[in-house]
Amino acid sequence: MTINGGISFWYANDTAPHQPPRAPLTTDATADVAIVGGGYTGLWTAYYLKRAAPDLRVTVLEQKFCGYGASGRNGGWLYNGIAGRDRYAELHGHQAARRLQQAMNDTVTEVIDVAAAESIDADIHRGGVLEVARTPAQLTRLKAFHAGELSFGETDRELYDATETRTRIDIADAVGSSWTPHGARIHPVKLLRGLATACERLGVVIHECTPVTELAPRRAVTPYGTVRAPYVLRCTEGFTASLKGHKRTWLPMNSSMIVTAPLPPSVWARLNWQDAPLLGDMAHAYMYAQRTADDRIAIGGRGVPYRFGSRTDNDGRTQPTTIAALTTLLTTFFPLLTGTEITHAWSGVLGVPRDWCATVTLDAATGLGWAGGYVGSGVATANLAARTLRDLVLGDPTDLTTLPWVHHRVRRWEPEPLRWLGVHALYAAYRTADRHEAKTHTPNTTPLAHLANRISGRT
Repeated sequence: MTINGGISFWYANDTAPHQPPRAPLTTDATADVAIVGGGYTGLWTAYYLKRAAPDLRVTVLEQKFCGYGASGRNGGWLYNGIAGRDRYAELHGHQAARRLQQAMNDTVTEVIDVAAAESIDADIHRGGVLEVARTPAQLTRLKAFHAGELSFGETDRELYDATETRTRIDIADAVGSSWTPHGARIHPVKLLRGLATACERLGVVIHECTPVTELAPRRAVTPYGTVRAPYVLRCTEGFTASLKGHKRTWLPMNSSMIVTAPLPPSVWARLNWQDAPLLGDMAHAYMYAQRTADDRIAIGGRGVPYRFGSRTDNDGRTQPTTIAALTTLLTTFFPLLTGTEITHAWSGVLGVPRDWCATVTLDAATGLGWAGGYVGSGVATANLAARTLRDLVLGDPTDLTTLPWVHHRVRRWEPEPLRWLGVHALYAAYRTADRHEAKTHTPNTTPLAHLANRISGRT
């Protein structure tokens, strides 16, 4: 029987002793920096601020518990992808975007090094990322993608044909792949909980069960009191729409996952998935997967992409049709796994700006700052964003504060019902394009997908 919801498999799989929620805020308080959101962005920001300036009073306010959102529900992809890089190349020049990409490459190593230094056992395995093509049109996009990554300085990336791909992972109908070493499998919740503990060791105050209802210059308002601070940082990603005045700031996009029962060594040998690279594909409605530390396959993709009015779920439950679709996707990639037990399913939301560009901002005049809009690439990007927020708060220009995503502004999403209609129409177009490319074996991306990309802001 599949366990549906319960936040995520990662929480059910974490063997650490259960800890009660941290104490909520009970009265008005003051701090030097107030951080709203207890996920990766908020906790990494608190961590780096306290490491750089131990005397700073840093308070984190979390509406449920740390890691309740995307940080505790994601696919465990610590990799070098960042949303909006090509757009930043258009706006600021290729070299500026190349610096951003190099910073992301370095971020993968940074997270691994900090986890080791803080004794955080997060099941980290650096096997890189394998992006696979399974149709002629996907192969065309794969080759263009590979060439693009090389142009941004990723000279250690490798391109494989169908035979070489099967030596990395034996995927049905694979016609080629691209592999980068800048990626690692992680257990998201183990990393999150270890990071929260490291923050508290440094003196960060974390209040859980404390929803922030309004942000204003130098204050964060909650039902239990107001925290006043020179700097108030919004680190709420997919839950940003729940804040007053932010309904249309970032769209909360749903993503869903399933995980198999542990697979025996004989199955792994036949799948040839030995070095545990992360696995993605070049479909328009793309998938992502990992081989977990306990030998399961966790695989995800878009189910129902968006809920009317920017609503978000409470417990991670996902629709039975989505579970069935992800199970079909799993067996399409790996026919050997037909009939394999699916033990858990869950969903969560990620933040999508209107132009699909991740950003970091601090307004010195108001003390308000934010980071996010990672569009599903937040595990590593949150770390780079946090280090950038640290430097912006401390006020000294650094290489990070001059990266092109800093202070980028984007227009708001359309009002309802246009937002709901638009998102669902776009993902219907992407799925139709994928089916057409698979059926016709055309080597070119369908015009429908090009149109959807232009409308969505992805290109």
